[in-house]
Amino acid sequence: MSTRQKSDRADPIIENVEQLAQPMAAGEKPRERWRIGTEHEKLVYCVRDHHAPSHEEPGGIRDLLLALREFGWEPVEEGGKVIAMAGPDGTVSLEPAGQLELSGAPLENLHQTCAETGRHLEQVKAIGARTGKGFLGLGMWPDKTREELPVMPKGRYDIMMRHMPRVGTMGLDMMLRTCTIQVNLDYSSEADMAQKFRVGLALQPLATALFANSPFTESKPNGFLSYRSHIWSDTDPQRTGMLPFVFEDGFGYERYVEYMLDVPMYFVFREGRYIDAAGQSFRDFLKGQLPALPGERPRMSDWNDHLSTAFPEVRLKSFLEMRGADGGPWNRICALPALWVGLLYDQGALDAAWDLVKGWDMEEREALRNAVPELALDAPLPGGGKLRDIAGEVLDIARAGLTARARLNASGDNETGYLEPLNEIVSTGKVPAQRLLDLYHGEWGGDITRVYEEAF
Repeated sequence: MSTRQKSDRADPIIENVEQLAQPMAAGEKPRERWRIGTEHEKLVYCVRDHHAPSHEEPGGIRDLLLALREFGWEPVEEGGKVIAMAGPDGTVSLEPAGQLELSGAPLENLHQTCAETGRHLEQVKAIGARTGKGFLGLGMWPDKTREELPVMPKGRYDIMMRHMPRVGTMGLDMMLRTCTIQVNLDYSSEADMAQKFRVGLALQPLATALFANSPFTESKPNGFLSYRSHIWSDTDPQRTGMLPFVFEDGFGYERYVEYMLDVPMYFVFREGRYIDAAGQSFRDFLKGQLPALPGERPRMSDWNDHLSTAFPEVRLKSFLEMRGADGGPWNRICALPALWVGLLYDQGALDAAWDLVKGWDMEEREALRNAVPELALDAPLPGGGKLRDIAGEVLDIARAGLTARARLNASGDNETGYLEPLNEIVSTGKVPAQRLLDLYHGEWGGDITRVYEEAF
């Protein structure tokens, strides 16, 4: 989630609804300027006893962040508390319970993306080795209750944590217990955005299945392969889901604006602090009738903040965010952008992917998305068969797309090698969560603490 550092009083006041499509339109870029932005979260634990460190404790999250200064990162503060670090590879920030996230820089190719990921992991592991901290590449805490987890000192999280129980039963689990990998991608036009959005939504269940990596809750199997994905089913129905309108004729920026205007607000950022506006309407804000700020009208920074508070399977801001994957170890962090870049950044691959899914109706898409958290690749496929039946074909399309991009590293290799972890999953038929369950029921003898030896 984005980290605000200052109030943007210099922003123009929004005078009319038509201005709200400007961030999306401003995101249009010619193909040669398309970039790849990868974000990945990891769980932080104390090696001594596996507890999740608080922000303030000696050697805790604050100290971990500040130690990144030796690698050229600079602190970002909110209310006098260090909440992020800014540096050459983007931003290292905190999720609500101290999950550590790298929001990477926009990069030209996957070789750069994977090098960035490797640098980050080397840095935090070096700090962890000195301070007794470890990192888990999973989609969800395998053994922690909500009550065992700390809360980071970020104003927006206080507001969200108060609001979440009003609108769903699992919003606090989403905030405190989960980790994800996502990739942010560009588009050239409104039509290009729409095609990529549709393919991204339709195939997001496949990404969820391939990266399913959250089979444990509070030290026991939870009956799901991606419990993280299941959590989204009862977090907040007004800001999550598969967005049926994206598949309607004429979908574009204005329709997404209408959707976002119907998403209730969380907050407004003013003078370095977050003001609680949870459940209030951005439409009222446009009229100067927001109860949290009576008489004041929004600025473009307020709208950009609001765009970050919806959590559909694919999200539009000035780029598209692919949001369906559980957290995982280094090689799968690189594999997610490889999948989506291969599918979406070559027109032939994009057309082939759309041909594969365009015949599905909305009821079938929803059914697939709902089945995947429990069944992963065994989820029923629209028209018959199982999701695994098209997984290899989708990877072939992605591989062809990456081959056509022809982005080579110093050794002359293209980007297709980053798909290898997914090729192995498809060839064996076992997603990461199923491998963890095999270990739990076999070699580990039901001892969940053994996961700390396996993940990352």
